[in-house]
Amino acid sequence: MTADLMLIWPELILTIGGLVTLMLGAFMGDRQVGIYQLSALLTLAAAAVAVVALFGVEATVFSGTLSVDAFGGFAKLLIYAASFVCILIAPRFFSGGMRAEYPTLILFAALGMGIMASSRDLMTLYVGLELNSLAAYVLASFMRTDERSSEAGLKYFVLGALASGMLLYGISLLYGFTGTTDFAGIAAAMGDEPGIGLIFGIVFVLSGLGFKISAVPFHMWTPDVYEGAPTPVTTFFASAPKVAAMALMTRIVVDAIGPAIGAWQQIVIFLALASIILGAVGAIGQKNIKRLLAYSSINNVGFMLIGLAAGTQQGVEGVLTYLLVYLVTTLGAFLVVLQLRDEHGNQVESIPALAGLSQRRPGLAAALSVFLFSLAGIPPLFGFWPKYLVFEAAVNAGLVPLAVAGIVASVIGAFYYIAIIKTMYFDDKSEVEVTGGGNAVEGTIVAASALWLSAVGYLFIPMLAVASAHAAAVLF
Repeated sequence: MTADLMLIWPELILTIGGLVTLMLGAFMGDRQVGIYQLSALLTLAAAAVAVVALFGVEATVFSGTLSVDAFGGFAKLLIYAASFVCILIAPRFFSGGMRAEYPTLILFAALGMGIMASSRDLMTLYVGLELNSLAAYVLASFMRTDERSSEAGLKYFVLGALASGMLLYGISLLYGFTGTTDFAGIAAAMGDEPGIGLIFGIVFVLSGLGFKISAVPFHMWTPDVYEGAPTPVTTFFASAPKVAAMALMTRIVVDAIGPAIGAWQQIVIFLALASIILGAVGAIGQKNIKRLLAYSSINNVGFMLIGLAAGTQQGVEGVLTYLLVYLVTTLGAFLVVLQLRDEHGNQVESIPALAGLSQRRPGLAAALSVFLFSLAGIPPLFGFWPKYLVFEAAVNAGLVPLAVAGIVASVIGAFYYIAIIKTMYFDDKSEVEVTGGGNAVEGTIVAASALWLSAVGYLFIPMLAVASAHAAAVLF
């Protein structure tokens, strides 16, 4: 037991840090928000250092239920980085309404997501997923006096409970027909031709996880929750949980049900195509920037699933690289949205209100253009590279029609990104005076993200290739 505890330092640090932050909030109230924020940031930084210190270690702990490896470490670093940014940017948004519970909930959500990324058993998978979800439900409705926030929290809770039920039913079927909850045991019992019971189990498990990554047709909560939740919370939902759920889905597909590729590959291909097409088409008529970014998130999940559908190490490498680039792009885009305010300091989310932004705030308009073009995968921006990797993996795996369909659908997706840029640069100024405004920290993150997503990002390809290959190799 002691040896196992020595290998889960990131989880222990998050647990202790979350409890300390919780107790500080309980005894000091909401007067010392800066202390809670600092406590949470130091906790996440310490957990990231612990992950880096464990690189090179490949082991399983607690009777094989959790894995300590490079794949989980890669995902955890992305999760902790996104959580760090979402805590850092929150106080200015909430101003006087910031509460001690916010950083505490994100710490416990990060703990759950880390368990998700390292799970090698259906039970730990569910524990991690629910730990993340319970915190997320509260975060979505964090602004209790805002009807939109309360509605977002309720919708997320109801639909999340439905998804959890589907996932549990799938888990019970896999356990019933294999006699084990261990991923390796399930893979051994799966065989090349799984029976109808196992196929139903695979369908329900992938459906439950499809909700967590906002894949079509389990996407219905995403636009409403993204629009209604506070912007720092939406930023969090669009980044860290996506990484955790995608990492978990990848580990299940490769580790647990990998031998039954004929059964799960068709499901993943459907999820990929449906997400790409609906994410592109659904965004076209949107007038709210957060709803549009929600559909963009659905669209990009579809491209990640193309890499996963390949079922190869090359495909998983493409997924990991895509997650990193998507994370940077999403954080940057939402940080720009966070700075869009009118002369009264109110958040501006209407896309028509962005008309003339290039004249009022040229820096913000340029940064948002970089992020949108990168999400569209338009070269020479770095967002093109992960799309190329997943398409290449699909072609090499013999899934040429899937790659062609993805390329064609990406052209549709580029339309609504370009429409926003046209609004900012070529439309007459709107009546709403978008003054913008952010602090030095937000400006630095936005500038650094935009710079990395320019052609500068290509300089990091050799480093990314080594890291993603090392992480993906663990699953094969």
